[in-house]
Amino acid sequence: MIKIEELKFDEKGLIPAIVVDSVTKEVLTLAYMNEESLKISIEEKRTCFWSRSRQELWRKGETSGNVQHIVSITADCDKDALVVVVDKEGPACHTGAESCFYQPVFENDERSEFSLQGLMKLIEGRKTNPAEGSYTTYLFNKGLDKILKKIGEESTEVIIAAKAQDKKETIYELSDLAYHALVLMIEAGISLEDIHKELASRHVIDKKVKQEKMTK
Repeated sequence: MIKIEELKFDEKGLIPAIVVDSVTKEVLTLAYMNEESLKISIEEKRTCFWSRSRQELWRKGETSGNVQHIVSITADCDKDALVVVVDKEGPACHTGAESCFYQPVFENDERSEFSLQGLMKLIEGRKTNPAEGSYTTYLFNKGLDKILKKIGEESTEVIIAAKAQDKKETIYELSDLAYHALVLMIEAGISLEDIHKELASRHVIDKKVKQEKMTK
């Protein structure tokens, strides 16, 4: 861990802070911190910035309620910029957008970016705006029983592939299972963030169990 005193603030006493969603890994915003706001952020475990326009401290969510709970803060190699990973409550942008970065400038069609969050949005779109010929829309139209049946079938395929120690086939079948699990999540109103929080809580429990074993 490096000390705040080791960070390189600019001539105005500021350091850029890139805020990233802990679940989606999406860049939420670029803000600035001074030494005081950084100390407050660490003490309160929620983002506090320095507003360059208002020339005052700015606790994210103070008026909007869209608080950002800090998971970690990391400095770059030159110690003159920060990445702040957060669990957010509500949109990050004052416009109501989840991220301040939502206006495309360029996108390389040959290297399109993939994310689970993006796939979830696509699947959700097939439910809210049915597309003719879409397998995903077909599953939603058939309903919960069909979705559950497919999950059962794909689980069996994973077991068979794994038992045969066929890595390539296991990856393929796991991907099928993951896709159908995402379809179920949309059908049941479960988000990736819900799963993230549940797994995170189990991580804490597992860590405590390990610590207890070590002390015995």
